[in-house]
Amino acid sequence: MLKGIAASSGITIAKAYKLETPEIIIEKKEGCDPAAEYARFEAALEQSKQDIQHIKEAATGRLSDEELAIFDAHLMVAEDPAMASEVKMMCENEKVNCDYALDKVAGNYIAMFESLDDEYMRERAADIRDVTTRIKYHILGVKIADLSLIDEESIVVAHDLTPSDTAQLNKKYTKGFATEVGGRTSHSAIMARSLEIPAIVGIEHVMSEVKHGDTLILDAIKGELLINPDEATIAEYQKKAEAYREEVEALKVLKDAKSCTTDGHKVLLVANIGTPNDVEGVIANGAEGVGLYRTEFLYMNAQALPTEEEQYQAYKKVLEAMNPKPVVVRTLDIGGDKKLPYLPIDPEMNPFLGYRAIRLCLDRKDIFRTQLRALIRASAYGKLEIMFPMIATLGEFREAKKVFEEEKAKLVAEGVKIGEDIEVGMMVEIPAAAVLADQFAKEADFFSIGTNDLIQYSMAADRMSEKVSYLYQPFNPSILKLIKMTIDGAHKEGKWCGMCGEMAGEPDAISVLMGLGLDEFSMSATSVLRARKVANSVCYEEMKKLADKALQCCTAEEVLDLIHATVK
Repeated sequence: MLKGIAASSGITIAKAYKLETPEIIIEKKEGCDPAAEYARFEAALEQSKQDIQHIKEAATGRLSDEELAIFDAHLMVAEDPAMASEVKMMCENEKVNCDYALDKVAGNYIAMFESLDDEYMRERAADIRDVTTRIKYHILGVKIADLSLIDEESIVVAHDLTPSDTAQLNKKYTKGFATEVGGRTSHSAIMARSLEIPAIVGIEHVMSEVKHGDTLILDAIKGELLINPDEATIAEYQKKAEAYREEVEALKVLKDAKSCTTDGHKVLLVANIGTPNDVEGVIANGAEGVGLYRTEFLYMNAQALPTEEEQYQAYKKVLEAMNPKPVVVRTLDIGGDKKLPYLPIDPEMNPFLGYRAIRLCLDRKDIFRTQLRALIRASAYGKLEIMFPMIATLGEFREAKKVFEEEKAKLVAEGVKIGEDIEVGMMVEIPAAAVLADQFAKEADFFSIGTNDLIQYSMAADRMSEKVSYLYQPFNPSILKLIKMTIDGAHKEGKWCGMCGEMAGEPDAISVLMGLGLDEFSMSATSVLRARKVANSVCYEEMKKLADKALQCCTAEEVLDLIHATVK
């Protein structure tokens, strides 16, 4: 049995189809004709664009608009004038072969994205790798695998699956996939969830352990892959698979249900998004709003700072689609560990604690004002709630809100129609803000707890470091006490408190968070129905007692044991 990360839930049994990726060796050749090399590059680039367009067209009808938009992003990569210009310049200046030039240029872009703290942004490096690998294949004349040709029930096993690979999967025959690399937010994982194909990613050594034709059981609930199991084990998992299918069908009836405990306590279950195209998944999964719109993707996917009009159109699209449900928009969270090629930022010893998010925005108010104007204009089309990230002091929040009020007043003076009830709140992700929540709540309209950062800052443990990953403990009583302090601070002033970190969508966490008084839970759209099932099956008064006991525990393990003993 091999273990990995369950990326798309389900249980399936089938034969292994090993996807062997063609190995290409890029050698540096000097003294090449620059014009001839760039012509080779352009021809391969054009062929790659045609491939991507063809894959998109073939997938239309099987994938949602959200997933199909991935290929628009791939076309943007292929059509990026900056990348082509850098390849051309290298061919001309160094007289090298175009595949070598592309390999170097692409490598720089990939390294930049992979260095980012945000998991979603790191996964975007896979898009660049997918597109540029395709171009290199065409330059070198290497045949590209076509997964659409699979014609028997199979579990695809690969080092990695690109979005292009995943889009070619025929659900009739592809019953699941397992890869050595990837995370829950990779495009292939997102598409697998959309296609409802069970998937496990990040399984070390799966390519060396599995042979083509092996019988596999893929348990993408526990993240376990069983190789050549006996008949008794197969029979056991066939029953589990059927039980899971029945559970999924049962969850669908909750799509339009309220999120309400057995004793009448209501909470709000909302979803995180990165682009306007993600809204389709929010609606399809019955989310009651958007709890985190990560606006940095507008900036990351652009060649220059997005204009006010470009931002306005993106925000308007989301607000219109969700109206009258709330949309919480996080202002630009960039800088330090998230770099933009067109916005130079000096390197720092510790970018996670450096010049980023609200710190950058208050320093570069020109950028901040443009975003706020776009948001305020878009507020006329829905229920907008703006939150500032990385707030550490009351002074920062006051200054940020002052800029907001100034831009709002200017737009009103210009006669621009705006929403009447824009709420302005903040993320609580720095322990100092959690401790002072009762004071922040006097001036902020709401809080949204960012547990991903709150945990790593509280435990002094980089969540990206494998050596200290054991310290990333959402259920540690110290973290629960900071969460409780934040919620109580908000409620004392009659304000609401939500959570937009990964913890909000954890089934084990939902009950204790409800007991702590959390009002809003923001998670990936595909987690909403399962979270609603938990919320609708527990008693709020009992969860308050559970939370009180959890706060008295000494370790994360004790808290989890308590939850498992209380919530069945």
